[in-house]
Amino acid sequence: MSLLVVGWVAFDALETPFGKVERTLGGAATYFSVAASFFTHVNLVGVVGDDFTRKDEDIFKGRRIDISGLERAAGKTFFWAGRYGNDPNDRVTLATELNVFSTFRPRLPERFRKSRHIFLANIDPTLQRSVLEQIHGRPHLVGLDTMNYWIEKTPVELREILRHTQVLMINDAETRMLSNEHNLLRAARHIFSLGPRTLVIKRGEHGVLMTRREGGFFAAPAMPLEEVFDPTGAGDTFAGGFLGYLASCEEVSDAAMARAIIYGSTLASFAVEDFSVERLLRLTKDEISSRFNEFKKLTHFDVV
Repeated sequence: MSLLVVGWVAFDALETPFGKVERTLGGAATYFSVAASFFTHVNLVGVVGDDFTRKDEDIFKGRRIDISGLERAAGKTFFWAGRYGNDPNDRVTLATELNVFSTFRPRLPERFRKSRHIFLANIDPTLQRSVLEQIHGRPHLVGLDTMNYWIEKTPVELREILRHTQVLMINDAETRMLSNEHNLLRAARHIFSLGPRTLVIKRGEHGVLMTRREGGFFAAPAMPLEEVFDPTGAGDTFAGGFLGYLASCEEVSDAAMARAIIYGSTLASFAVEDFSVERLLRLTKDEISSRFNEFKKLTHFDVV
């Protein structure tokens, strides 16, 4: 079973209390693809400029990632620069340059159009919608990420794509903004009325909360870590682990959803241990299994 992701591949310049890098690989589709490839085959669609070298491309090699949908265009690759303080949630954006992404229009290779599991990363809702219009048949699962900019600037377009979304993955501030409800229970109820059946609320250092239209909640803490080296891409890594695991399952049951939350949290906890995707590139399946079990211990208790 394969998983389609459409989003940006980027270069980042990062500064944290642990160091500084001037040019490293980033972007939602990058983090997502590497994380998801531990569980399933990934079809990546995005765009890069002519500054994206074969060496940059090598990080996808040797993994279950098909980059035949990664377009090359004249110009520079999407670029983002940011600085973090001692609080990982304290981020300052220093530069955002869309570059070749400003004219990007996703075009799916023919074999990608049969995808049944899809992740629409945080991009313009009109582009997200154009991706689904290229899919043959009805997907089994569509996951979507968005942000406050699209919620505010393109509410009509966003609501249209939400009608075709099964899993919405946003943070708690975006949840409240989208629903105009401060209480997360009421917020979730409103969001379900827009189309999604599952809401995954990313809460950073406080973990993640999942609720489904049918009722019930599942929460997972963030893994306690002595050092959060670079929090960039943690949310996209979580999404990759979460949807990657679900794409590998024969049935998307409540139990599978709960395991997917823990696998997503597991991958995200590794991603923050180094700059860019460097820690994910060194990661082994044994390490994933070991930390997955640590998460199970964090969330398990006996009632006497």
